[in-house]
Amino acid sequence: MTSQLIILDRDGVLNKDSDDYIKHPDEWIPIPGAAEAVSRLNQAGYKVAIATNQSGISRGYFDEALLATIHAKMTDHLLHHNAHIDQLLFCPDHPDKPGPNRKPAPGMVLALIAQFEAEAAGTWFVGDTMSDVQCALNAGCMPALVRTGKGTRTLQQNDWSDVNVPVFDDLASFVAGLLD
Repeated sequence: MTSQLIILDRDGVLNKDSDDYIKHPDEWIPIPGAAEAVSRLNQAGYKVAIATNQSGISRGYFDEALLATIHAKMTDHLLHHNAHIDQLLFCPDHPDKPGPNRKPAPGMVLALIAQFEAEAAGTWFVGDTMSDVQCALNAGCMPALVRTGKGTRTLQQNDWSDVNVPVFDDLASFVAGLLD
């Protein structure tokens, strides 16, 4: 039996993004309504996973131990809202030396689809950048773009003529569109 899987980018979807990177737990600031949206997905029976590029590691801005404390803060915030993430994958690769897991490459997404025995064509990937959209398409998933984080900038800076991607104000409006 296949699982219903929703894959999320982290920065700009669950928490506010920064061009200076999220380098410390104090900089992880939740987007209003995102945790409640994850809770709705959990309650509806979806598996919820995160696939996030974290090149701040290869850039020397933070290490994996500090990233783990950031993710612990995120997990605590989600639990406070009766929500949880079923799996979190991150790629520390520098953009100048990308491996198969650095978005837009589909490595992380394909690993999550395999782990949850999901069907790519029935899996949504929600992100705020063209890299997220391309990653979803590269993996055979359905991309969705949110305006939070870098989403509005992404909409303004890219040619969308050959890509049909639904756009939502935020994760909560994506989930409402999916479930309501």
